[in-house]
Amino acid sequence: MNNRPLQLMLVGIVALTLCSCSGKPEFSKARYPVKGEVFVDGEPAALLSVTLNDVKGFDEQAPAIPQAVTKQDGTFAISTFEADDGAPAGEYKATFVWGSPQGLSIDTSVDKLKGKYSDPEKSEYKVTVVEGEPTDMGRIELTTKK
Repeated sequence: MNNRPLQLMLVGIVALTLCSCSGKPEFSKARYPVKGEVFVDGEPAALLSVTLNDVKGFDEQAPAIPQAVTKQDGTFAISTFEADDGAPAGEYKATFVWGSPQGLSIDTSVDKLKGKYSDPEKSEYKVTVVEGEPTDMGRIELTTKK
């Protein structure tokens, strides 16, 4: 009797087990819901990019950056790895870029906000995501004026 298929199956199971034990760093941190709404010059801002920048810098345990794109009514829900999955607990500075729709994506190379809110170092929009709690950033008012 040939045991080769059984051996291959066992090697596969061991490999999958080892991979699952080592874990994927991007999923190692729990994420908590973060939502809000963005208005520009008093109007809801559709298709505006919202990014949460960790104040401690890049986190190897969660190498993706929490972000969202606003809906037509200006509302958003932050996603890190899956739709609306939120952000890991921590301190963030929010940045905003308002691009133009380009097919199925958004071209952020031309920011309608002229870079005014795109630098995390200069951001006045601080967000604290608390473990086990949803975070509502509320209504964020931006302006195209100086």
